[in-house]
Order: sequence, then C-alpha cells, then structure tokens
Amino acid sequence: MPTTAAPLVYLSFPGTAREALGFYADVFGGELSLHSYEEFGRTDGPPDAVAHGVLDGVVALAGSDAAPGEPAVRLEGLLLSLLGTAAPAVLHAWFDALSVGGTGIDPLTPKPWGASDGQVTDRHGLRWLIGYEPQA
Repeated sequence: MPTTAAPLVYLSFPGTAREALGFYADVFGGELSLHSYEEFGRTDGPPDAVAHGVLDGVVALAGSDAAPGEPAVRLEGLLLSLLGTAAPAVLHAWFDALSVGGTGIDPLTPKPWGASDGQVTDRHGLRWLIGYEPQA
C-alpha cells in the first residue's frame, strides 16, 4: 500500500480538452487516453467533445470539456509546482515548451537564494512553478 497519495489535477476545459491534453502530452510525454461524450453516452454536449481524458506519465493530468452551462477552468492563486521533479535540463525544456503561446511571469533562472526557478502561464491558462536546487 502506498504511503503517500497525490491529488490528480482534473480540469474542465471550455471545449478545448482534446487540444489542451494533447499539448501536455507533447510537453511531458506519457500516454494520453481520450473518451468522447458519445462513447460515454452523454447527450449534454457535442458527440465528439471529450467526456474524460487522462495523461498518464511523469506528469499526470486529467480533464474533460465542460458541458454547456458548466464552468471551465479559470485558476487564480494556484500554481502547479514541478520543483525538483526532474533533471535541470528536462525542467528547462518543459518550461520552454509551456511558454510557447503562454505568458512568462518570471524566467527560469538562478535566484538570490541559490535555487533556480521560474513561473509561466501556459496557453491553456495553467500557471506552472518550475525549478531546482543547485547541483552539488
């Protein structure tokens, strides 16, 4: 039995779940599975809308297209942290990929306290905190 559990971030997208989850699969790798409203027997949205999608890999995310009238993702005061989760070169690559079409908040650079980190809001509205401690 695992000793720790981490929540899986599940996002409701405004009709862009296929594009967004595909983008994250391109950035982080992993296996992406998508299921349509039609496959799930849902009639509260377009048949080809994503009813459930999961990116399973080193970075895991899940989500769907919000049904009409349901709220879509809008994040305030929340950062998805990838601090120290991979080698510095990988973290830089992820930061750069998430920055394409997004908004840089703080570049991924060395900081006065010795660590390197940065923040970016990607093109789908998720804000990421990415960084690492100096190499020993």
